[in-house]
Amino acid sequence: MTVPDNSVQGNKPVPTADGEAGLSILKGLARDRSLLTAMKAMQDELGNIFQITMPRFQPIVVAGPEFNRHVLVTGRDQFRWRGDSDPVVKLLRHGILVEDGEDHDRLRACMEPAMRRSPSLDHIPAMIAYTDLVLNEWPDDGEVDMLVEMRKIALLIFLGTLCGADFKAELDTLWDPILKAIKYISPGPWIVWPEIPRPGYKKDLDKLDDYLYGLIRRRREEGGPDNDLLGRLVHASDMDDELIRDQLLTMLIAGHDTSTAMLSWALYLIGEHPEVMAQLEQEALELSNNDGKPEGSAWTEELLQRMTYLDQVIKETLRLFPPIHVGNRFANEDVNLDGYEIPEESRVMVSIYLTHRDETVWEEPEQFCPHRFDRSQQAAGERRPSLAYIPFGGGPRNCIGATFAQIEGKVVLARILQRFELQLSPGQKVRPYMGATLEPRPGVRMIVERRNQNREREL
Repeated sequence: MTVPDNSVQGNKPVPTADGEAGLSILKGLARDRSLLTAMKAMQDELGNIFQITMPRFQPIVVAGPEFNRHVLVTGRDQFRWRGDSDPVVKLLRHGILVEDGEDHDRLRACMEPAMRRSPSLDHIPAMIAYTDLVLNEWPDDGEVDMLVEMRKIALLIFLGTLCGADFKAELDTLWDPILKAIKYISPGPWIVWPEIPRPGYKKDLDKLDDYLYGLIRRRREEGGPDNDLLGRLVHASDMDDELIRDQLLTMLIAGHDTSTAMLSWALYLIGEHPEVMAQLEQEALELSNNDGKPEGSAWTEELLQRMTYLDQVIKETLRLFPPIHVGNRFANEDVNLDGYEIPEESRVMVSIYLTHRDETVWEEPEQFCPHRFDRSQQAAGERRPSLAYIPFGGGPRNCIGATFAQIEGKVVLARILQRFELQLSPGQKVRPYMGATLEPRPGVRMIVERRNQNREREL
């Protein structure tokens, strides 16, 4: 162990990897080309707090329930989200994700009601309809890339349900600008050199801005619901178009990209485990009889609650591959974290990925095991500690779209399983990629076969 250069004397120094341990970690990083692998090796060697010591980039990484509790709950006022040199701030400007204090609380109070459970349940028929728009274009028997297809569905659902926009005609035009915006805020050389020029983005990002400003203008001129996300923002007396744009872009990028990752990983994992696929298919098909009612009308809250195994699969997917795998904070002051001194202005990374693979909390944490979330099988007294499972963050600033996303995940996955038989395409190698979210790269190729047409008409 070595004492970091910025440590404060009189407290325990944050551990760093050096000597033989550091060399082993570097070899693993070179072999797998994955910072996640290196971070897991550092956790195994050093514990749930350590410092990465790269030139010009020396964040302190924390994981596990106790450290999470301090950063996210009890000591949250000692940290801020906003780092003005980060591209995410430059792109989202004053979006809710990168605002602190009263500004964040004001935005949250305005936006959160649009994504609570009741309005999210009301969107189920639309979620099904948008999913079907994409599924109708799949081959009867062929191969599709689920990473691409889930992004289409997530975009249509977000803009259709929360902004009242028919995005189908815009998919081709704005596909590249959206991907460019995601790339703009993804990890890259800017982490080490924030001043590095980044040409090639302006034209695409301007197209995205033009679309969002158009949505705002039309809602102001033509009216519309005042209780969806766009309506709540437009009707807020203290929001101009610039600030509304910041919230829409924040929710568009963060909201759809996280759903894309969650759905894609879920399909990959169930494709890898045929026994899980079979049980999910049985559950989805048993609940698919609509008794002749209009499309989607039988999908109620009670029906969703009966999809217990699908709920376990989604939760386990989020454990293994949380879309937002790390939360960035900056220390507002010198912070004593369980005896470790965190100097003011340090970047602190709350690793959700490492928290979810902590062997002191999770049995066989690298294994995909949906039944670990089966409440009926959890013995009394074996409950996991709070903040050991935080796919949507924790504390007062947990994700405002968590409920919406979980309902969306159930609806989309169940609908796919009702309409298609699936299997992974052979020979592909999928790895987690640290973009704006933790997504499966290079994609999730699956062979799809449309179910019996008469049966499908009953769904």
